[in-house]
Amino acid sequence: MDRSGDLGDQQGDGAYDLVLILEDLPETAEWLKDVVRQAFGDVEILTAASLGAARAHLQVLMRSAKPPLALIDLGLPDGSGVDFIRELLRAAPTTSVVVATIYDDDDSLMQAMAAGAHGYLLKDKDAQFLVERLQGMNRDNAPVSPAMARRILEHFRQRASFMVADRGPLVSLTTRETDVLRLVGRGLTLSEAGDVLSLSPQTLAGYLKTVYRKLGISSRAEAALEAARRQLI
Repeated sequence: MDRSGDLGDQQGDGAYDLVLILEDLPETAEWLKDVVRQAFGDVEILTAASLGAARAHLQVLMRSAKPPLALIDLGLPDGSGVDFIRELLRAAPTTSVVVATIYDDDDSLMQAMAAGAHGYLLKDKDAQFLVERLQGMNRDNAPVSPAMARRILEHFRQRASFMVADRGPLVSLTTRETDVLRLVGRGLTLSEAGDVLSLSPQTLAGYLKTVYRKLGISSRAEAALEAARRQLI
């Protein structure tokens, strides 16, 4: 991982007073703290190495006078950072959430976006790159690594032709199947969606299989796009 870059001469812009870093590798967490301080100055930084530790910070984030920032890793020892993104935005909906990860695959990207992430940065870039991307948020620039921006565009070009208006009528789904598509499109796990609908994960998996078959799709990323097309999310 290339973490070179001169952090010594720039000034932070004071956009945030409180930042949460959810990262399980101590060395990487320290690196991200340096990036945050360079981007935003002398801010309060909370760190967590697991979902459980991050949840313990929710009350502090909820009480923040200014909207906080959260840098979220996806691969954690007790689950996925996508789960925490949803929890965090329910508890503190004004939080700016940026994924900071090594995962550059479509499913990770689309699940994070469906959960509510505002940006997606790969940690293989140098520190200066991340500083500039984070500071760009003040100018309404989404902090997205170029490789991931290209993936988003390519994904829509290759898989989202069904979102064009003249593609034809929507495939009919039952009310229950529509509910399943909506929840999965929002990034909920089978267990979480089952809790919402009072269904067992096994039963919900059966509905999801039927939805995939009817729509001719095979991934959560495509489910999120179809849910968006139907204005379910």
